[in-house]
Amino acid sequence: MGLKTLDKITAALESRPAELEQLRKQGKKIVGWLAYNIPEEIIYALGLIPIRIGQGGDGRLVEVGARHISTKNCVFVRQALGQFAEKTDPYIKQLDLVAIDATCIQLYRLEELINFYFDYKTIVLGVPRNFATTEGHEYFRKEVEFFTKKLELFAGTALEQSRLEEAISIYDNIREAIKTLYRYQSLDNAPLSWRQVSSVINAGYNLDRLTYLELLQELIKEIEKNLSAGTGSREIEARIFLSGSLIPPGDTKLIDIIEQLGGRIVGDDLWSGLNFFLNLNIQEPTPYSVADAYLDRVPHGSLPYLDLESDGRLANLKHQIKEFNADGVVYHTLRYCDAFTFKAGETKDVLGNVPFLEIHTEYSGSDFEAIRTRVEAFIEMIKSKKEIAELV
Repeated sequence: MGLKTLDKITAALESRPAELEQLRKQGKKIVGWLAYNIPEEIIYALGLIPIRIGQGGDGRLVEVGARHISTKNCVFVRQALGQFAEKTDPYIKQLDLVAIDATCIQLYRLEELINFYFDYKTIVLGVPRNFATTEGHEYFRKEVEFFTKKLELFAGTALEQSRLEEAISIYDNIREAIKTLYRYQSLDNAPLSWRQVSSVINAGYNLDRLTYLELLQELIKEIEKNLSAGTGSREIEARIFLSGSLIPPGDTKLIDIIEQLGGRIVGDDLWSGLNFFLNLNIQEPTPYSVADAYLDRVPHGSLPYLDLESDGRLANLKHQIKEFNADGVVYHTLRYCDAFTFKAGETKDVLGNVPFLEIHTEYSGSDFEAIRTRVEAFIEMIKSKKEIAELV
């Protein structure tokens, strides 16, 4: 029997565009945002409605976007530009402001183009390349302060400490709930899958945050009632961990292939997945404290870091693989996502003996069979190793 709360989340998501349309008629303003380091708590605390934008998997929209940007940009950026060009997406067409941070330089370029070609109001949050230094923290503090002031002008109100404190509490609880869902989906005989948790995360970027938190808490209670009392299945399975480039809503090709071939995704360190909710500890309800927390969490792969021994991204990856008891890593990179593509080699080296498969893809079906063949061999290899280990 399915989880009823998942149906409630789906229904809430279906009615959200009409709800936003009514809110705009009442004077509310919608802020669409992209990337990894936008402090959504500040947007929310100012009475603005934050919506995380960007989808994947649509080759036609990629081609539309390519009319306005080089084809040497990643397909996610090109599809996002295609969405702004067509303005048929129920969220894109209702945006009053677009906020993008410069963590990914390609997304920074996207901001320039949607402002120039499509006349959207935009705001950019600078992100330091030397993020681990004192100077990098000071730079980002100033950027978040400036970002907050521009949002205050847009909202027509000043940021109140009490409202920011309330927003931080809501978002902290959302982060804890997401981490709980990840733990549950990785269990043997879990009542929900990684794919379902990913869909819940994507839904949350569009729903009212307080409503979303209530649904998450309801979902967790329902899961806890449905958890199997048994010790789990003895069937040998390939527990797959996803890493690399983001996998946004709509981009299901790799997920479909893994599941069709009998693999089970049990975790990820994607910036569109679990990483976004990890290690973000805001100590005080101030823009400076928010800035420090965002910069101190698991770093984005687009940010350069030369010391592999102390690289927080790699340390987190190793920890999560162990935490979710994964058998192997599928490292997924989008074509022209250079930051993650270039880091594939060092990631494989750091992981040592962990089975590792690098998949390079884009939003078209032309490489489906090639990817399927490689994933099938990878999953069979993992299962064979586990069967041999059980016989020893």
